[in-house]
Amino acid sequence: MAVYVSWPSDATPANESRGVGAEKSDTLGPMAPSPAIFRRPAPTRRLRCGPLAVALGLAASILVPTPGRASEPLTFLGGRVRLGGEVSGTIAPDDKGFFNYSDYEISSLRLLRVDLAAEIRLGRRAAVLGELRSDNLSAPRVYAAYLRVRPWLDRELDLQVGLVPPVFGAWPRRRYGYDAWLPSLPLAYQYLTTLRHDAVPASAEQLVAQRGRGWLVSHPVGDPYAAAGLPLVSGERWDAGLQVRVGREPVSVAVALTQGSPSYPTVRDDNGGKQLSARLAWVPGPQLTVGLSGATGRFLSREVTDVLPAGSGVDFPQDALGADVEFARGRWILRGEAVWSRFRLPSLDETRLDRPLDAVGLYGELRCKLRPGLHIAGRVERLDFERIDSRLGGQTWDAPVTRLEVGGGYALRRQLLLKASWQHNWRDGGRVRENDLVTAQVLLWF
Repeated sequence: MAVYVSWPSDATPANESRGVGAEKSDTLGPMAPSPAIFRRPAPTRRLRCGPLAVALGLAASILVPTPGRASEPLTFLGGRVRLGGEVSGTIAPDDKGFFNYSDYEISSLRLLRVDLAAEIRLGRRAAVLGELRSDNLSAPRVYAAYLRVRPWLDRELDLQVGLVPPVFGAWPRRRYGYDAWLPSLPLAYQYLTTLRHDAVPASAEQLVAQRGRGWLVSHPVGDPYAAAGLPLVSGERWDAGLQVRVGREPVSVAVALTQGSPSYPTVRDDNGGKQLSARLAWVPGPQLTVGLSGATGRFLSREVTDVLPAGSGVDFPQDALGADVEFARGRWILRGEAVWSRFRLPSLDETRLDRPLDAVGLYGELRCKLRPGLHIAGRVERLDFERIDSRLGGQTWDAPVTRLEVGGGYALRRQLLLKASWQHNWRDGGRVRENDLVTAQVLLWF
């Protein structure tokens, strides 16, 4: 089962958290991959939707829904079950530089995505939430599933366990396409670097030789097959574990203990470590939100640590810090975010990687609502990497990337939104160093 979707009206405050259970928690964000793809993205498979459609039709005929306004989810059994969903189709020219890919096969700008979400209320203090997702007509997979408990009704304290919402950062909390002004994802939460969780380079030369090739990278230690690298922080996955949120406004704190790392959330333990993440949010009024985030977790899997020389250790963490701000005034909304990430790799051959690898992602975006249902927006962003020494000379460990994107959206109806944008990417490395992409997106929700 899945998660309940609540879509805001134009009067919704700009900084209000929206999405699954947003009325209860300030810690919600985009869904993450399911257990079925916890290790490596599987090849896309076509799905015949006949049986699924029949099952949904039978369920709808048995559970007569309670009528509601267009902006509300479908409700059943006196409001104890809520259903919602979102369908989006995004089209763009072939991104030959892989600037917008989230793995080797899937680009966020060439994507048909179907979400089915639900909330089952077990009483006044507990609910089960989850989501099914299909990308490009692949077999539906569980994308989120967790139990939310509120021990005291008169206190702002939530406990969540399962595939829980992300804590780190602001962008992953914008769960639905309605909250994104442009079709793309920010570089810090999507762009594939040349680091992997299941394979590492033995020297600095082997790392810098693959600058700008994170979409398909291979390293000699660990998994021998080529695969996609990791982003600084995953914006498309949820992690499995326990989360606690205390407070709401003006100050709230969310803390989570989960299985994976900021760049590689997972369901099953693959290295014996755990991730600790937290976010502090300050909301002095409806116009301003400020957040500070932090996370640390062991990110190298046993595929790497089990083949390292004796004495190399197993504790190779990823640390991340984030700061975000959102300010709204009149028809304008400004968002900005900074993400710093540090990876530690084993020191093996000469030239040794005995220093942590740092990277920083920055973006700022601005939206102006010209009239009800019509907006224009723009985003500028940068992804930078630390310089390291090697026999190939001093270079950044991956190729820095800059992106500029401008576009807008128009709501044909309350639940039907069209978006379009022009995006320019350029970087210092890789086979394709620069490209321009014109993107169109159709978004429908219920």
